Amino acid sequence: MPLQLPKSSWSTTELDDLRELARSFLQKEAVPHQERWAAEKKVDRELWTKAGDVGLLCLSIPEEYGGGGGTFAHEAVLYEEQARAGDSAWGVTVHNGIVAHYLLAYASEEKKREWLPKLASGEMVGAIAMTEPGTGSDLQGIKTRAVRDGDHYVINGAKTFITNGLHADLVVVAVKTDPDAGAQGVSLIVVETDTPGFRRGRVLDKVGLKGQDTAELFFDDVRVPAANLLGDAEGQGFFQLMLQLPQERLIIAVTAVAGLEAAVDLTLEYTKERTAFGRPIFSFQNTKFTLAEAATEAAVARAFLDQCIERHLRGELDVQGAAMAKLWTTERVNKVIDDCVQLFGGYGYMTEYPIARAWADVRISRIFGGTSEIMKEIISRSL
Repeated sequence: MPLQLPKSSWSTTELDDLRELARSFLQKEAVPHQERWAAEKKVDRELWTKAGDVGLLCLSIPEEYGGGGGTFAHEAVLYEEQARAGDSAWGVTVHNGIVAHYLLAYASEEKKREWLPKLASGEMVGAIAMTEPGTGSDLQGIKTRAVRDGDHYVINGAKTFITNGLHADLVVVAVKTDPDAGAQGVSLIVVETDTPGFRRGRVLDKVGLKGQDTAELFFDDVRVPAANLLGDAEGQGFFQLMLQLPQERLIIAVTAVAGLEAAVDLTLEYTKERTAFGRPIFSFQNTKFTLAEAATEAAVARAFLDQCIERHLRGELDVQGAAMAKLWTTERVNKVIDDCVQLFGGYGYMTEYPIARAWADVRISRIFGGTSEIMKEIISRSL
């Protein structure tokens, strides 16, 4: 019997229907290809257009821009089902929940109408490029430069750890437009990847997320129209990032909790079916107690996540609340999945078992979107 938890308070009949659509799509288009995608370090490009065809892209973007017209709750349903399906390859969270919302919030009306429908159809894949080889969480320390030259910006620099880097057709790039102004010198500029001077480096070989096309990107005298600047003036990038990061961190929390729940379900099933010393592994006290703790962790994490989603839907989730959600859920999912691997024994270390892949995949959750240590720093500022 799978883990029994109360239905999320923000769930509706419409979202239940979307959940069934997302689940069936992922079972057909993602689950059978995990091993191949891991070997190739990328999903199939046509996965994006297939998702666009069935309406799973840009779920929370208004219909006037080609999106689904939904809310963050619609996005959360898709991300939960992706985590429960065991797919960590498809970078839809970045495309839907991050890139599209930077464009919706800060692009000009003309650019919104140009780019968002293409993201919604899958004609374009979106990425966001913040991290650089020499900078991680320190966004003020980026070196990529954008220099105004008439009606264009000329961009030079390098980015790394970029999700959707191989397939991306459109990249939101964090640049320095004024290298002497600290945070006030950061701007966001959109680069279409068919622009001369843009090139992709290698797809990175990661411990987990093997099927995700995480790549290096290089900008060598890339000339883009000044209209590709997000916002109505230079220097707004750091403020824009700070406004959007709470949703990014909540997305990470959504996938963490769904992954935690899925791991407990997998382990319950395994320990009740597998025997040792003539009886099911679940019958041993250590197994029962470990899973009792895991089930409690899942219930507490779900309750906190649901509260944060409700706050976000009301426009009330602040920076500290999002940092708490990311910190708590990612730390818990790492602990619980590690405990679950232990109950699988040697099989828990074999990549053919979903629990082993989940163990490797979730480790990054304590790092990307801001490390756990950065989350603690953010939280401490409100104390």
